[in-house]
Amino acid sequence: MSFLIAAVIMIALCAVLTLFMGKKEPKKGSGTKNKAQIIKEANKRLAKNPHDPLGLIPLGEVYFESQLWDKAFTVYSDLVKLALANKDGTIDLYNSFLRQGITALKLDKLPEATQSLINATKMNSIAFEPNYYLGQTMSKLEQYDKAIPLFKKALLAKPEASEIYMQLGLCYYKARKYRDSLPCFKKALDEDPGNKEALFNMADAMSNEGHPEKAIKVFMHLRADPVYGPRSCLQAGQYHAKISDSNSAIQDFEIGLKHESTPPEIKIELEYNLARCYFEKNMIQKGLMMCKSIRAKNANYKDVNTLISRYQELNQNSNLQIYVSANSSDFVTLCRKFIMTKYKNSTVKIQSIDVDVLYTDILSEIYSSKWEDVALFRFFRTTGATGEIYVREFHGHMSDVKAARGFCISAGTFTEEARKYIEGRPIDLIEKNELTKILKQITI
Repeated sequence: MSFLIAAVIMIALCAVLTLFMGKKEPKKGSGTKNKAQIIKEANKRLAKNPHDPLGLIPLGEVYFESQLWDKAFTVYSDLVKLALANKDGTIDLYNSFLRQGITALKLDKLPEATQSLINATKMNSIAFEPNYYLGQTMSKLEQYDKAIPLFKKALLAKPEASEIYMQLGLCYYKARKYRDSLPCFKKALDEDPGNKEALFNMADAMSNEGHPEKAIKVFMHLRADPVYGPRSCLQAGQYHAKISDSNSAIQDFEIGLKHESTPPEIKIELEYNLARCYFEKNMIQKGLMMCKSIRAKNANYKDVNTLISRYQELNQNSNLQIYVSANSSDFVTLCRKFIMTKYKNSTVKIQSIDVDVLYTDILSEIYSSKWEDVALFRFFRTTGATGEIYVREFHGHMSDVKAARGFCISAGTFTEEARKYIEGRPIDLIEKNELTKILKQITI
């Protein structure tokens, strides 16, 4: 009995081995061979009749699946024409419109893509593909308000298509609908935490929505990134400059300029902002070098020429530099010296000093051997033009403090209206040129 069982087992094993041995390995490249065969047979048909749907349809399928977009576009354009002409149901018109649109989009033939995909959405307004690809087309055309509802429809048709959130977020962002873009970028980051584009755009959107304190953390994090680092440095530096943290701003801008991949338009903006920070910190020589570098690239960039002219003069006159940009204590000391120098042959007694945001008032008693007077000095630190309204207000303040004479001093100029106003009034206007002459006589 045991021999019989053993014999049966042996026979079974031999049968199994024979079965496996008899199976042939599939030939490599059989898929490619099938495609080649399809193309060959299709071309045979098309040689006899270039408009044969039975040749065009399989040929279009092969080209489309192989991502041969230019060839597929030609085939589906022919199929659309045939389908519209015959309407016998042999050709799927919806599929032909759809694929004609997709291939046109891939080839950047945006007008053709638009028309084909609009036709496809008319035939099936709730399907994923026509809405998705038409949304991409509208986005490429920068028609973001049209792209947004199309991407929303695509999401309704296929909620699991999470890649759409990034594209939808970009459309909101580029349309300046920053608040709407935020949840989209968040979902894109949930899907791919390493998506630096979504991270940067989300931070920029937060900043534009009035939450720079949240955005700054992201910009600081991205400063070293080779792609988004330069723009993040610019954003971080502008934030720190706005809150008067010039040291941090300088560091941000300098890091941004170290990136080798910084786009030219970002680089020049970094240089400009860095120059202004240098001037804020009285690092005038560095600021001038930066401005001259900018001028070499773009002779009329913003107010660079004005800055160079202004700070070259300041660089040559340390007292003018103090007048324009030093701290309040040094400025007041200089103003006191100015009065002493102007009346160097008289005795000057300071009655009061009033420091305001726009100007500083110093009320003084002046004594000489022949006369005495009460004079009010108002020092404007601006380098621009001071108007009549400020001179008129100064004249009223002279009456309040019982000053017999008044002097308005500016590092800039006074308007023609201001000059006319002082005619017949005991007020002198001292502009930059006269101010500079007196400052040169002062030693601090």
